[in-house]
Amino acid sequence: MSPTDAPSTPRRIVVVGGVAGGMSAAARARRLDESASIVVLEQSQYVSFANCGLPYHLSGEIEDRDSLLLHTPQSLRAALALDVRTGSRATAIDRAARTVTVETADGTYDLPYDALLLAPGAVAVRPPVEGLDHPAVHQLRTVPDLDAIIASVDRLPADGPRRAVVVGAGFIGLEAVEALAARGLDVALVELADHVLPPLDAELAPLLAGELRTHGVALHLGVSASAVASADDGSALVTLSDGTRLPADLVVVNVGVRPASALAREAGLELGERGGIRVDHDQRTSDPHIWAVGDAVEVVQAVTGLTGPVPLAGPANRQGRRAADSMLGHRTTPQASVLGTAIVRVFGLTAAVTGASQATLQRAGIPHEVVRTHAGHHAGYFPGAEQVHVVASFAPDGRLLGAQAVGRDGVDKRIDVLATALRAGMTADDLAELELAYAPPYGSAKDPVNMLGFVAQNVLDGTLPQWHPTELDDVLASSLVLDVRSRAEFARGHLADALNIPHTELRERLDEVREAAAGRHVAVHCASGVRSNIATRVLVQSGFDASNLSGGWISLTTARPDLTPTR
Repeated sequence: MSPTDAPSTPRRIVVVGGVAGGMSAAARARRLDESASIVVLEQSQYVSFANCGLPYHLSGEIEDRDSLLLHTPQSLRAALALDVRTGSRATAIDRAARTVTVETADGTYDLPYDALLLAPGAVAVRPPVEGLDHPAVHQLRTVPDLDAIIASVDRLPADGPRRAVVVGAGFIGLEAVEALAARGLDVALVELADHVLPPLDAELAPLLAGELRTHGVALHLGVSASAVASADDGSALVTLSDGTRLPADLVVVNVGVRPASALAREAGLELGERGGIRVDHDQRTSDPHIWAVGDAVEVVQAVTGLTGPVPLAGPANRQGRRAADSMLGHRTTPQASVLGTAIVRVFGLTAAVTGASQATLQRAGIPHEVVRTHAGHHAGYFPGAEQVHVVASFAPDGRLLGAQAVGRDGVDKRIDVLATALRAGMTADDLAELELAYAPPYGSAKDPVNMLGFVAQNVLDGTLPQWHPTELDDVLASSLVLDVRSRAEFARGHLADALNIPHTELRERLDEVREAAAGRHVAVHCASGVRSNIATRVLVQSGFDASNLSGGWISLTTARPDLTPTR
């Protein structure tokens, strides 16, 4: 895909689309070539804005709206000598003539190029919901979207109903929920999947659901919005697929995006199966004079090797830089596969993901072992330690394949370390040996990342046989459940028919376990998996068939919210 007839030093560069990918490419191109003509076409009035910051202005945390506007055409001309043309929509590409047809309020014209960069971004998926043209319905992707939502909220009476329905519990949907709640609205959240934040494995999602409910958010999971109609008072009425009817003064619909690749398709450029523009390792399309970046392009997912769009700001910025390097003949860093690292705040909790989830690995048929830990984000003896709930998957040879984390503090630090480990192809052994910064206010001598490595080592080399929360029903039917927590913990809630022997008493009570097991497998658990690790090792070395519950009681009761412990 890198034909030799491509221009090595183009004099006329045209960039279609601003924001992350397009503006990164334009700025990099100027720094590499002071003499090139660089024109940026942006169909909106905002060529460079912080779209990831939109929910936080909606909430009021970012007070000044103008702080979201990173650059204007005037500032870009002054700093980088860029010819930025807002209100200009590229409607067609003539690849033979190397021109772009541009439509403006004053008419159309053809703009010639030597090198063309496409950064059209993505467009919101419009779900099959009757009545989406209702004036109460909004989406949250652009500055005008934000302005319209704020105007709608400001029109609501301070002492009357202030009700919002958010459709879609992905990253943007959750941010919108938090922002609207901060604005004093009663919020209902609707999600077609059976749990909030679908990219997160289902076993961690109940932590987020609990946090949402604690803050008054009504959850409607496993259902979709089917219609939006007008109520008698002029507000909206959202009907769900299960028949529920939700009154709303404001409806925010964010159910995903798709590549804005129509311009590329009509120009005959090669697209992937999911509509993303296909590019090579230098971001060059099937046309040697056209590059593409951002939410509209197809990327390779690092762990599975599958291709498709990944609409994230970080990859888009890096792609823009790479494309500029390529079109100007500069040394390029080949496009790396994408990990999909992402993070979101849900009131007091943070959830983050990197690499492949368990569901993704299962769909791809990739063998893996799952490890769960609940270590404190800093030393336990220092005040304020919070648990970081981590679920990670490892290949049989020890390579890290993916990780997810939820917690009140320290999640961002650990997921960034794990994302770096993934990029470097690190194994459980490598994680165990990482030397990370430690002082009591910041971490532990055995950081949660190290602990994840230690547990994975034990699981992968067979030192620690384990069972999983998803196997509970089979375990209850065929095994002796040995609860090695303290008597007080056991009294607060336990599995029916479980035998409680605190781990400190186990060595002296092995005969009791042997009699109760009667030849059956012994399924051991404690609160988080630490004490039951000790107990499992005692049992295995004493001739028992025993295994440890991965993540312990915490993981079990989180993953199985339907579970009603015996008290």
